[in-house]
Amino acid sequence: MRYRTLGRTGIRVGEIGMGCEGFLEKTPEEVSRWLDVMEAAGVNCIDLYAPNPDFRSSLGRALRGRREKFVLQAHLCSVWKDGQYKRTRNIAEVRESFGDQLRRLETDHVEIGMIHYVDSMADWEAVRRGPVMEYALELKTSGAAGCLGLSSHNPQVALAAVRSGLIDVLMFSVNPCYDLQPAGEDVEELWAPKNYAAPLLNMDPERQELYETCQRLGVGVTVMKAFGGGDLLSGDLSPAGKALTAWQCLQYALDRPGVACVMSGARSLEDLERSIAFEEAPEAERDYASALAALPKISWRGRCMYCGHCAPCPKGIRVADVTKFLNLAQAQESVPETVREHYAALPHGAGECAACGACETRCPFAVPIMENMRRAAELFGR
Repeated sequence: MRYRTLGRTGIRVGEIGMGCEGFLEKTPEEVSRWLDVMEAAGVNCIDLYAPNPDFRSSLGRALRGRREKFVLQAHLCSVWKDGQYKRTRNIAEVRESFGDQLRRLETDHVEIGMIHYVDSMADWEAVRRGPVMEYALELKTSGAAGCLGLSSHNPQVALAAVRSGLIDVLMFSVNPCYDLQPAGEDVEELWAPKNYAAPLLNMDPERQELYETCQRLGVGVTVMKAFGGGDLLSGDLSPAGKALTAWQCLQYALDRPGVACVMSGARSLEDLERSIAFEEAPEAERDYASALAALPKISWRGRCMYCGHCAPCPKGIRVADVTKFLNLAQAQESVPETVREHYAALPHGAGECAACGACETRCPFAVPIMENMRRAAELFGR
């Protein structure tokens, strides 16, 4: 398992994390077996959006003796009422549910306290100014939550939360289809067939800005819906009109700026093991660039996807990294110091580019790489 640092939190998480779908409606023994597989593979980050009390109790039992090996991303505002899941902003319900979660997980803290499912600006403002954020900050101060996060499908809301400085982690839906869609408050619009009926060109600029802002400000991203609920893996259901593989979807998400961990939507051990196998998969089987370039209804022409197809550079320039830092810098009025430092650490600067054009012949998305190298050398001074 390869590990990444979750933004400014300093927490180390495996690239492959675990959504909680696979644990639901499982016996305590089955949940323990799943955790055995995860522990053996180094999968250490678990998302706990589901408030089902049996699930929480089974996981708490399975964590006995190995709690410190796992990073728990536990949600506030996700409660169990009348035998079913409910999203709430009622602070009494939020407090009771989070306390119940800690008791059933048999722990006194979680690493990430995640404010659950904020998809409208009005809801964000209510959360930010109201008792939910007050309680979340109380949990962080007391140590019951090591850091705070927020889950959203709306890049406008996510950007506002990230820029507020109140959250350290963002849980966001990231995949090659959703990234083409504009911001909206209705999550179902992300997979509505009508929104893919006409040809689509390039990533939504607010989503690109979101990922770059997360990386610049040190807000770690944990990814949900990397497989689009499984639709992207089916030729019949994929909004793109063609199936992608699980490994291609994982690599795509992990290549976005700011991303630290992808929560695998595994519903069976076979699903989980397939995602874990990504870590040892040949580069050619993880590569998504050629697949995206061939999609019938979607184009990323001119947009760098950080896929690395431009390599190798005869001068040793890490072209995808240079381009990423260029994009991060150009989004600001002045070059952020952290971006400048990361660029300075590169072994070869864009100024060494010989303009041979080999990178451009390999790029599946017709990115003007030599022009980007010229601009980067001018901006960073090397």
